[in-house]
Amino acid sequence: MLQRVNPGHKALADYRSIIRRELYEELQELAGRLRGVRVLHVNATSFGGGVAEILYTLVPLARDAGLEVEWAIMFGAEPFFNVTKRFHNALQGADYELTIEDRAIYEEYNRRTARALAESGEEWDIVFIHDPQPALVREFSGGLGEGTRWIWRCHIDTSTPNRQVLDYLWPYIVDYDAQVYTMREYTPPGVELPGLTLIPPAIDPLSPKNMALSRDDAGYIVSQFGVDTERPFLLQVSRFDPWKDPLGVIDVYRMVREEVPEVQLVLVGSMAHDDPEGWDYWYKTVNYAGGDPDIFLFSNLTNVGAIEVNAFQSLADVVIQKSIREGFGLVVSEALWKARPVVASRVGGIPMQITSGGGILIDTIPEAAAACAKLLSDPDFAREMGRRGKEHVRANFLTPRLLRDELRLFAKLLGV
Repeated sequence: MLQRVNPGHKALADYRSIIRRELYEELQELAGRLRGVRVLHVNATSFGGGVAEILYTLVPLARDAGLEVEWAIMFGAEPFFNVTKRFHNALQGADYELTIEDRAIYEEYNRRTARALAESGEEWDIVFIHDPQPALVREFSGGLGEGTRWIWRCHIDTSTPNRQVLDYLWPYIVDYDAQVYTMREYTPPGVELPGLTLIPPAIDPLSPKNMALSRDDAGYIVSQFGVDTERPFLLQVSRFDPWKDPLGVIDVYRMVREEVPEVQLVLVGSMAHDDPEGWDYWYKTVNYAGGDPDIFLFSNLTNVGAIEVNAFQSLADVVIQKSIREGFGLVVSEALWKARPVVASRVGGIPMQITSGGGILIDTIPEAAAACAKLLSDPDFAREMGRRGKEHVRANFLTPRLLRDELRLFAKLLGV
């Protein structure tokens, strides 16, 4: 039997004062049409990374709307996660030679998951598969009957994929009733997407990571980790991964320090169960920091959880997101929601989040350093940038809008 995740309870009514009235009314109307619809989400892990974080909010909100929603974790072990990490990087353009051995491992764990799903005897109106890890479950489960609609959600940028991996996976992907991407620019070139649906992700404004914290509370939490709250600090929150470029962030910090000698740098990352490569990059980042006492590296394994991330984001003088490749980069919206000025790479979904003066987009390390130095030297400029960014997120990147988009897709696929 597949491991089920209990995401707790949330109520749509709690968001009514935060979102626009028209959105709340449409959610009520869609909920009435979809009441009792059975939905199963399947992904690779219940912690670490943006997908799990989204599901911890989306699943209970959909339940509150009257749908019968479950969340299951596929079967996996270290050999499987090593393979899927290579797939993940390859779909974003990394060099990789697809081997018979890797295919066999990948297919074996997808078969086990599909078998458990089929043998459970449960019936689903919608099965929602997230990312490449469980992408073959639909094929190996036999589709679970004519009434089941299958959705594959790609949370990464596959616009310059490794062709071997793409050509291997794509015949299975096109069989899904819908393929959901964040934006059209993320889709692979020259392939068929018969059910393409564009749905950007979102953040939960009421989650422990994003709820309002007073400056005093945030300062107390941050100070417990040894960061001097009387001095400015730069922050990046992301996995320790070459695509997030923590080494480049250290270079930015070193350039900023030439103009602002008292500046500090905090790097916070979540070490995920399905990301063995992350451990190698953690140690590489530690070595690159070179023992600098003003560079701090923290993770969920050093007691940095959602509240602590909230505190760091709420108190940071500048938040950086120096991704080289990015699926969406929800940490940008998290920082903007806290009215913090953001300096971020012009990649993936980041430009969707930084508009109308709500942040600074950069392409190089010197540009990032100059932007950070400008924000540190002009608090009024930084404050206005944070205010604009928060309002942009309110209008476009909060979870109720994401729920609305997915309910629209369910209604379309089920013809209700």
